[in-house]
Amino acid sequence: MRHAKSSWEFDLPDDKRPLNARGLRDAELVGEYLKTLDIPIDTVLCSPAERAYQTAKIVLGYLDLPHNVFGLEPDLYDFGGSQVIEVIKNCNDEVDTLMIFGHNHAFTSIVNLYGNESIDNLPTAGCVGIEFDVDSWKNITVGKNLLKIVPKSLR
Repeated sequence: MRHAKSSWEFDLPDDKRPLNARGLRDAELVGEYLKTLDIPIDTVLCSPAERAYQTAKIVLGYLDLPHNVFGLEPDLYDFGGSQVIEVIKNCNDEVDTLMIFGHNHAFTSIVNLYGNESIDNLPTAGCVGIEFDVDSWKNITVGKNLLKIVPKSLR
């Protein structure tokens, strides 16, 4: 999931920018929708950037997950995608469903690299689910897109 819309209102370092009002609403919309899908999520990793962290906390507030499945992952503060791919490929193989929160252009690139359906852009608060038919995360190749959530379609 890409973080929700962030604010440029304050003169802050990039990693400290919070969500704006639309971002807060969109994160709630996506969280409400994900709750209806009842997806069993084993691990949640999140970029330490404030906007990603806020998005994750809002979305996860709608899901019935234990707190110990959540962790901040500095390598998800990546805009190119190579670090994000390394995080995914180094995921513990006991994890069946991994959810990550991060940034574009990395996330659009990864969806296009590993999903079987191309997208032009993963919008803010956009969420894509990809299923991989492998026994180990390090062996992922092109998977099957199972889910695409765009906040605009939920408004």
